[in-house]
Amino acid sequence: MKASSLSIGFRRATCSFCRLSRQAQYESNGFRSFHPPGVSRRHLATTTTSPVTAAPELNFSKRDGKPIDERLLKRVRIVPASPSYFSGKPVFTDGLLSMQALLRKFQTLPCVEPNDAPRVAWKRFREYLGQVNEPVKAAKYHKIIQILQRLNRIHPSLMPEEVTEAMKRYKRDVNPHDNQAKPSFVDENGVSRGLGRRKTSTARVWLVEGEGEVLVNGKTLTQTFGKLHDRESAIWALKATNRTDKYNVWALVSGGGTTGQAEALTLAIAKALLVQEPLLKPALRRAGCVTRDPRIVERKKPGHLKARKMPTWVKR
Repeated sequence: MKASSLSIGFRRATCSFCRLSRQAQYESNGFRSFHPPGVSRRHLATTTTSPVTAAPELNFSKRDGKPIDERLLKRVRIVPASPSYFSGKPVFTDGLLSMQALLRKFQTLPCVEPNDAPRVAWKRFREYLGQVNEPVKAAKYHKIIQILQRLNRIHPSLMPEEVTEAMKRYKRDVNPHDNQAKPSFVDENGVSRGLGRRKTSTARVWLVEGEGEVLVNGKTLTQTFGKLHDRESAIWALKATNRTDKYNVWALVSGGGTTGQAEALTLAIAKALLVQEPLLKPALRRAGCVTRDPRIVERKKPGHLKARKMPTWVKR
């Protein structure tokens, strides 16, 4: 029994050694033990492979056509031009750090009031993205604009040349005083115009002295707005100044819903009324008819049911 078990074990060891020797022979010839299906090992053994060529080595022995000491090459390494190279946004990071350094350096200089500071047209966000060609967010660029606005408030007689040169990189090549609103006027027919917006709604109004008639898109106020609140909002500028029966209104509205259109009419009528009677501006401002409401609908987020509502959490 023992002799038979020894012979069987010796036979297994011999077979395994033969397999290992064949595998080593394949590896020494440059072949792997794995072969694709449908291709025999005999075919792989007879196939000739092309020699592998490596990329040419970089030659650091010369710089600008001049030889460099080899002992120096062993101690030096390639260093990026800026420490912000590995940040992903090196141009933006360098610009932000330089602006912050300037602010720390000159923050003790006398400043003027924001209304008295020189008017400057800064580059828009899209223009800045095209300049740096980096994935910068609008909020990040706004940080640079805030620092620039603070530096722009330095007294003009004490403005350092270093700050002036730094701000030139972010200025637009336009004159900010040229971008002024066209003055409104009453035409030869006694008609004044006004434009108002709210959310995605736009309202254009023509105002003329009359008996208090209001037409919106060729319809009466009742036909256009079914809600009483919307009808009151549309003519709130006339109501707040007791001018409901002194002017006729002809308006065109588009976009959005009834509430947005009614509140856009409020601003448009107020602007047209100010052209007729500029002294009503304090009363209209107290009534909240002069300033546009900038609020818009907040967008829906991924994973939320609405803008902020989250799905109901279930434990199991």
